[in-house]
Amino acid sequence: MIEVQNLTKRYGGHVAVNNISFKVEEGEILGFLGPNGAGKTTTMNILTGYISASSGVAKIKDIDVLEQPNLAKMNIGYLPEQPPLYLDMTVREYLDFMYDLKKCKLPRREHIAEICKQVKIENVYGRLIKNLSKGYKQRVGFAQALIGNPPVLILDEPTVGLDPKQIIEIRSLIKSLGRQHTVILSSHILQEIEAVCDRIIIINKGVIVADDKTSVLATKYSSDRRLLVRVAGNHDEIFNLLKRVPNVVNVTSFGEKEPGIFEYALEPAEGCDIRRDVSTRIAARNWAIMGMKSMEMTLEDVFIALTREQYVPAGNKKGGR
Repeated sequence: MIEVQNLTKRYGGHVAVNNISFKVEEGEILGFLGPNGAGKTTTMNILTGYISASSGVAKIKDIDVLEQPNLAKMNIGYLPEQPPLYLDMTVREYLDFMYDLKKCKLPRREHIAEICKQVKIENVYGRLIKNLSKGYKQRVGFAQALIGNPPVLILDEPTVGLDPKQIIEIRSLIKSLGRQHTVILSSHILQEIEAVCDRIIIINKGVIVADDKTSVLATKYSSDRRLLVRVAGNHDEIFNLLKRVPNVVNVTSFGEKEPGIFEYALEPAEGCDIRRDVSTRIAARNWAIMGMKSMEMTLEDVFIALTREQYVPAGNKKGGR
């Protein structure tokens, strides 16, 4: 659905995006993550045809954005960090304007009504945009991105400036949109990316430093995959039981952490999830699990490690590609 090949963008002597390549499959929600100035917005602006690349190729549904920009844009719904709203228009007037601007061929009233229902702005349809809350303005921005039912949605910091309730609502909306659209979501909020996205790309200093499924990214970069468990019961009996759990390679006791409560670190076999077996066997002995957590890196740990000042990804060191 989206294909980027050896994309580079230079501003004078500064390289904002440096020879990056990636694909986004149909129906995928991709999280685009990176610190300020990493090249996220530049890449998204190239994909939307807002700016041109210095070299490389960007395609939407096999359409080259540089060679056929108008045709490519017909397949994209774009929500920039600051939604492109006309504040002195009503919501209805604005969506009608965007419908005409995009030369949409779908039945006007039915299509706009369906979008308003989807993003939950029916109750502000006749109001001036300047009188709406930040959350509703953001929803109106989503609505304009959906006009024409584009197969690709590109969302740049869609929850910036929203309150916690509005953030939860917008995240839920993005998840629902992912059932019918291919989505690229750029955000500084790690929890947002983790909660919404199927896959994450981390970009730093214009190069991609990580690209993997959200569920395995932390595991891939963690050297410590142990499971830390606290159990109330007899120390030796618990220790011996844990050693017999399938796919447990090693058990280390950290001793008594609270009165009658002992802590153990369990090392699983490669690629094995031992949590269910551990929980089931402890419960069968009527012992209480007082805590269980993974010692793997969190997404935040991975992000910090991959975007630290001295980090240079493999293949991008001096003399590399």
